[in-house]
Amino acid sequence: MDLLRFYYDAAKNMLSLEMSPWLIGLVVVLVVLGFVVHVCFGRYRVEKLEISLGNIGKVEVRPNREDLQIAHRIWTELVTRKAALPFDPDHDVIVEVYDSWYAMFTRVRDLIADLPADLVRRDASTKEIIRVATATLNDGLRPHLTKWQARFRSWYEASREKSKEKAPQELQKEYPEYLALVTDMQAISIQLIQYAAELKKLVDGRSRSKTA
Repeated sequence: MDLLRFYYDAAKNMLSLEMSPWLIGLVVVLVVLGFVVHVCFGRYRVEKLEISLGNIGKVEVRPNREDLQIAHRIWTELVTRKAALPFDPDHDVIVEVYDSWYAMFTRVRDLIADLPADLVRRDASTKEIIRVATATLNDGLRPHLTKWQARFRSWYEASREKSKEKAPQELQKEYPEYLALVTDMQAISIQLIQYAAELKKLVDGRSRSKTA
């Protein structure tokens, strides 16, 4: 018996197609197998990352599509703000950098919160992506902000009223602990840049383990 047969139906004046039950069964099996393969193997190879921000260190994940999506969104938040740019003492304004860091902090936190709970519960790689993102915020960025931001902003606002003729870049250098603050800020900036680079490698698949 033919598996597939075209014939002309004179009664209906149309070309018809007849499929063998065996062929229909084969199509169903292939569709089911394709779905199983997609569910079981629809993820990427092991990726190796090394992140200094928050003292995270070396990380290995086997990302799925959702992981790559969240990694790409966090990377975008970093590189489109002052977060992943080197701090320039002669041109950057500290309060503007803090504003950018705060906006990035809030956005990344929202991106994490928007991930489906069932995905986080069942997928180890998603849990790891969230752990890393949370640690970079809480253990990497937050300590600097806690130590410096409120004190600097308070001093800056009071000093700006007395020195309105000075440019912000010039005025901020008069902060009593300016050197220590900027040194710490530059260190954080370098770590944020490195974190963004690792996320980019993850998204592009350029950090794959050779042994995976």
